[in-house]
Amino acid sequence: MLESGSQEMQAPDHLIWQLGHFNNHQRAIKFVQQFQETLCVFSGPVSQLYTNYEISVPEADDRSLIILPNPYAYHDTFNGIPENSVRPTGISIIPGELVDKEGLHITLPMMRNGERIIRPVPLKAGLWALMKREKENDPFLPVITKGDLRAFRKDDPSLHLQRIIPSRLTERSRMEVSSIQRVIREKLKVYL
Repeated sequence: MLESGSQEMQAPDHLIWQLGHFNNHQRAIKFVQQFQETLCVFSGPVSQLYTNYEISVPEADDRSLIILPNPYAYHDTFNGIPENSVRPTGISIIPGELVDKEGLHITLPMMRNGERIIRPVPLKAGLWALMKREKENDPFLPVITKGDLRAFRKDDPSLHLQRIIPSRLTERSRMEVSSIQRVIREKLKVYL
């Protein structure tokens, strides 16, 4: 593990998430840290999916955080994941207080009277709804990437979700694609 004071100097840019767009950095950090055990991180510049990582904050700088893959669990990092296999969903996880509710909520885009609206629902119910709609060959496999931690308002963090599309993992074996699906789903079980 890296020493706290030297983490940012040693960490590559694709692992450093800047928080300058938040007024309350600590709130943003606490918000994203709660997903450390439940969401995998995809890094496009190195084509890697991290399933076992730590979110660290440099001692001298709370305006950034660092994604630190577990160096002792190299088997928990999937390599050679092409960027075009990860697509935005238009779905975000938000704190419930943004919609006068408790807990975490997910924003689901829906059509109503021919108009696209965003409906916030409790995270568990939203994930179940997304999984019920999926097709066997197109499962909902959410991941996060650098830039997905966003300011809903200046002090209100939200986490945009991306998703891996297994059919685009053409360079990976069927067994590896199955392992990716399994680990993403197992991490989500906390919410289901």
